[in-house]
Amino acid sequence: MAANPAIELTVGERTVRLTSPDKLYFPEVGLTKRQVVEYVLAVGDGIFAALRERPVTMERWPGGYRPDVTLSTRTGANHDAFYQKRAPAKGMPDWVETVTVTFPSGRTASQVCVTELATIAWMANLGTLRYHPWPVSRTSHDLVDQLRIDLDPQPGTDFSDAVRAALELRQVLEDAGLTGFCKTSGGRGVHVFVPVRPEHDFVQARHAVIALGRELARRMPDHVTINWWKEERGERIFVDFNQMARDRTIASAYSIRPTPRAVVSAPLTWAELPDVQPEDFTIPTMLTRFAAVGDAWAPFYVSEPGDLGAALEMYERDVRDLGTGRYGGAEMPYPPDYPKMPGEPARVQPSRMTAETRANEQMD
Repeated sequence: MAANPAIELTVGERTVRLTSPDKLYFPEVGLTKRQVVEYVLAVGDGIFAALRERPVTMERWPGGYRPDVTLSTRTGANHDAFYQKRAPAKGMPDWVETVTVTFPSGRTASQVCVTELATIAWMANLGTLRYHPWPVSRTSHDLVDQLRIDLDPQPGTDFSDAVRAALELRQVLEDAGLTGFCKTSGGRGVHVFVPVRPEHDFVQARHAVIALGRELARRMPDHVTINWWKEERGERIFVDFNQMARDRTIASAYSIRPTPRAVVSAPLTWAELPDVQPEDFTIPTMLTRFAAVGDAWAPFYVSEPGDLGAALEMYERDVRDLGTGRYGGAEMPYPPDYPKMPGEPARVQPSRMTAETRANEQMD
């Protein structure tokens, strides 16, 4: 069978080339690559607002979604899905802009920076389903302007448990002088984003999330945990504070989760959150919703950014009360690929610690 001929789409002042438009990207529901790109354009006001002026990591599924395809860190055979952090060295239009980001290792890279809707359509043509924007802008790419809090259900819990935690988190944020906005993750979790003034770096932003998550766990000890090690979490909602570390990102609003039915990450109002299920929001249903109500997060992008001062005072209180540099202290382990960070406890799960490490961590 002959390959589908490429077509051209006009997006704003740009022409975006769409290759293999009739390729099935979601076979179970019959959605083609062209329909995926058309979805991005239809929700353009919302997804552009979510990505605007931000460096973006692309989660690419060049062959579309199939259950036998696994997500890896580099492209492989059989159209494997992969994360692409660096802007493509070849084939990128000259109007696609980039920004230099610094990884935890200290290495730098040019990453795609979204400055117009055509850039998102171009990324969609590359097979991007989920867009992972950094919580910084191109003008201040080391200063965080959004806290992103990932409420992750553990085995034995579900979306309703994450919703319950999110509703209490909203109050925790308000008590700290912050305003949160909720969305579905596209899976079983809930994401809460918080606009903040770009005055603090990634370490401080992560500390703020740790402190807010710890306060949430204090209020809901049987329901929420910030314990990093899975063996200690139990059947509770985990506040994944390391999603706030440098080069750790959360999928944007309107991103498409690689699932059989093409579920999407749906921005919501707080009033809606208790009455929805993640599977309510797919490419077709989001098209209908967006046409009717527009972007539920439009207020987010015009709201007054919050001050992290109170949250950071909470963290400093925990440093005074719990100490730091050891297990059980205020600081928590970083992801395994990070360099050792100041004040960090041993990066070894408690059940595998040696007697010497347990003593050093003051666990005995």
